[in-house]
Amino acid sequence: MTETASPAASSRTKYRSAHAELLELLEDLAVGDALPAERTLAARLGVSRMTLRRAVDELVRDGRLVRRQGAGTFVAAPKISASLHVSSFSEDMRRRGHVPRSRTVELDEIFAGPQLGRRLDVSPSARVLRVVRLRLADDAPMAIETLHVPLELVPGLTGGDLADASFYELLSTRYGIVLARGLQEIEPTVTDERESGLLEVPLHSPAFLFERTSWDQAGRTVEFVRSVYRGDRYRLTAELLPDTPATGSLGSTGSRA
Repeated sequence: MTETASPAASSRTKYRSAHAELLELLEDLAVGDALPAERTLAARLGVSRMTLRRAVDELVRDGRLVRRQGAGTFVAAPKISASLHVSSFSEDMRRRGHVPRSRTVELDEIFAGPQLGRRLDVSPSARVLRVVRLRLADDAPMAIETLHVPLELVPGLTGGDLADASFYELLSTRYGIVLARGLQEIEPTVTDERESGLLEVPLHSPAFLFERTSWDQAGRTVEFVRSVYRGDRYRLTAELLPDTPATGSLGSTGSRA
């Protein structure tokens, strides 16, 4: 007696086949290329449009494809992988073979106020330099970084100084400040209207929110930074090491700064 595959098993087989063929198709396409129309592509792969949508949806979730409303589905740029360790954005990008750039969007002096004063361990009446920068990799916007630093630590710092420059390098070479450690918290978020415009993504796109506080070798609080990173272009990685040889339990190497 010949066994007949169940409808569910047949559907899974067609889905896996469509997914595999789509991956092969992506190998022949460049970043920014559009997928063929859904009807055409379903016929080419020999599957229903519903099965094709499932396969495309998974590739969108994996960051291999990106949908643009009213335009179609396109090959996405590869995600940039960033490890969780102490380094600047510029150093991170160069180490991965990308060209980092920065554009100063806003720069002003503000009073710390109660909340920021606690973050920076300064009086609420202390003056703080607030700098909003758009961080780019290979000319593509990657993150919006809002830096807060006590004004007395960086006298004379301008937006031009920070254009295409590492803030940490400036701290070290101009002000003699070397960061010793940082504490960073990361959580998922979505972009608001302003962030979406600067990052060139649709409103409410997935993103990572970084909040980082850093201290120098003397224990002074040097910075509080709030950064929003594009979720479709950024991947976090962490090396896990045993806490102790005896237990073998794993812990992260630390925070990226």
